[in-house]
Amino acid sequence: MLRLPIIVVTACTKQVGLHPNHIVGDKYVRAVAVGAEALPLVIPALGELIDHDTLLASVDGLLFTGSPSNVEPHHYSGPASMPGTHHDIFRDATTLPLIRKAIDAGIPVLGICRGFQEMNVAFGGSLHQRVQEVAGMMDHREPADQPVEVQYAPRHTVRVQAGGVLAGLGLPDEIQVNSIHGQGVQRLAPGLRVEALAPDGLIEAFSVEGAPSFALGVQWHPEWQVRSNPNYLAIFQAFGEACRKRAGQRE
Repeated sequence: MLRLPIIVVTACTKQVGLHPNHIVGDKYVRAVAVGAEALPLVIPALGELIDHDTLLASVDGLLFTGSPSNVEPHHYSGPASMPGTHHDIFRDATTLPLIRKAIDAGIPVLGICRGFQEMNVAFGGSLHQRVQEVAGMMDHREPADQPVEVQYAPRHTVRVQAGGVLAGLGLPDEIQVNSIHGQGVQRLAPGLRVEALAPDGLIEAFSVEGAPSFALGVQWHPEWQVRSNPNYLAIFQAFGEACRKRAGQRE
């Protein structure tokens, strides 16, 4: 009997009382368990204390999660953030060096929201820090005063691009997605292929061209109630299948 694949889920840092903690949302680890049908393993945001070679030799996939924090703009030569912007330097130091190493090593990668943005930055792209202030762009933020079920409800369509990873999963030409982000892709990094576009033209998904395994980033949150949304589930199932293939190679 094949073992369950092990999927790393990235953590963020958060001060709880007097102590710093490493945290991850339940919806991410639960989606790995029930959507990808794998064993989630949370790694702390310890930056250079994480030995990449040891980690990558021990796991079958990596999920780069969303987060309340934003990537620090100096990583993509952007202007300073607005006062009060939430950053997580320890997460940046953990995830940004890890993304390309994992993909180059043939380990399946899925990036969601911040993780999607991290992938673009890691490959040399840049970000809009406040999409809602860019001429011609929609406000992609969630309604902060509404219950979480409303915040994560479908907000707009995305156009799935022909011939890509998402189309290959059987997703229709247009799908409805949630929208819970203030940042977004400004300049797409070299080597990334557009997979889906919002009505305002904002890139909502991309894949890594020539990647030896599954390597996809999405701006929306497919982990939300993943079992009840066929399009979200298809993404996690494909990710899980790639991780199972990797696990078989490590047997």
